[in-house]
Amino acid sequence: MANLAPLMFLGLVAFLLLGYPVAFALAANGLVFAGIGIAAGLFDVSLLHALPERVYGIVANPTLLAIPFFTFMGLILERSGMAEDLLDTVGQLFGSMRGGLAYAVVLVGGLLAATTGVVAATVIAMGLISLPVMLRYGYDKRLAAGVIAASGTLAQIVPPSLVLIVLADQLGASVGDMYKGALIPGLTLLALYLAFVFLVTLVRPAAAPALPAFARTLHGPALLLRVFTTLLPPLVLIFLVLGTIFLGVATPTEGGAMGAAGALLLALARGRLSRLQLMQAMDSTTRLTTFVIFILVGSTVFALVFRGMDGDVWVEHLFSQLPGGVLGFLIMVNLLVFVLAFFLDFFEIAFIVVPLVGPIAAKLGIDPIWFGVMLAVNMQTAFMHPPFGFALFYLKSVAPKNIHTADIYWGALPFLAIQVLMVALVLAFPQIVLRDAPMDAGSVSEIPLDVDPDANFLPREWR
Repeated sequence: MANLAPLMFLGLVAFLLLGYPVAFALAANGLVFAGIGIAAGLFDVSLLHALPERVYGIVANPTLLAIPFFTFMGLILERSGMAEDLLDTVGQLFGSMRGGLAYAVVLVGGLLAATTGVVAATVIAMGLISLPVMLRYGYDKRLAAGVIAASGTLAQIVPPSLVLIVLADQLGASVGDMYKGALIPGLTLLALYLAFVFLVTLVRPAAAPALPAFARTLHGPALLLRVFTTLLPPLVLIFLVLGTIFLGVATPTEGGAMGAAGALLLALARGRLSRLQLMQAMDSTTRLTTFVIFILVGSTVFALVFRGMDGDVWVEHLFSQLPGGVLGFLIMVNLLVFVLAFFLDFFEIAFIVVPLVGPIAAKLGIDPIWFGVMLAVNMQTAFMHPPFGFALFYLKSVAPKNIHTADIYWGALPFLAIQVLMVALVLAFPQIVLRDAPMDAGSVSEIPLDVDPDANFLPREWR
């Protein structure tokens, strides 16, 4: 039986490399190896009787209901022209500064992340609106491409991120607590992007010039009024969604429902909600939700058979051989996620890797909120990895012809390094996520763990 678990994992890799959809690869791989195990007398067929109840548990999970709400909210806001208005207004506000347009892109990326939460929509909208303007006024092509792609990926870590909902569900944690834990890392990442732009303006001023006077059309009271009328609606929506969740007034699902309703009201107030836009948003929401549910069903089949073949014991034994105990485990998991992000998107990583390593993290006493936020920051790199980063492809699809793929790749690398630095900061300083932890808990070894200190931070049952 010990040999079937690694063979099953390798079989899943083979299915994925052959190009089969992840949901069907997971389910088919599980059922194929269940048949092999039953024929060899190595798998108890009665375990398959639990599948219908597991599938029903997925579709009846109220936490997952937040996914269509937040997706619908983001799509409606994206189609209402909010991104265009925000970029224009904030660009005018910071236009007189060197790097002002880049600052505007980062700040608007953060605002859109907290309202739309959709990477593709954010990157495409900012690429269409701001990239031609940045190039027109002399911005370095690589800097412009990198800052747009990176700012769009903030939607993966800034609440109400969809990946945080999925990770909370997979780790058995509260979505609200996951949102609270991710807030400071998300804002810190945004600040690091701004700091990098500032550094570029110091080292290479010509790469990020200020807007010329004739391009700054709003001045004085008109600009302040424009900032107020443009920024107030999304800020109110952010409080409506996140504020009620953080204050404990609403659950994430209820907050998502209020956000969807608020997005509809904003779009109606702007006069930008047509029947076609509504139908397109509903269609896209249905597709994404169905995609998530099907992957969950497939991962449930895979996990049931994998554990029935003692796959969880094999994975635990595999990680127990790592040097460094808890720290070694966390570093290895982060390296694994970083490498897989070259080939898989964040949903696939969440549904394949997290169920395997989550139970080990729990046995090591690692806080699930800290662990989940760390993985969420790491999964952002899936959008920025050359050559398969999705954000890079989204931007290339709308970039002018003089922006080559190599320009986008080179522009993404500094921001990819910043994301890796953020993973290291979350690993080294857990209080960034666990703000109730003592401020002197500056290392992994100081996190309270239910482990034997004489066993190199391994649980007693692994000695």
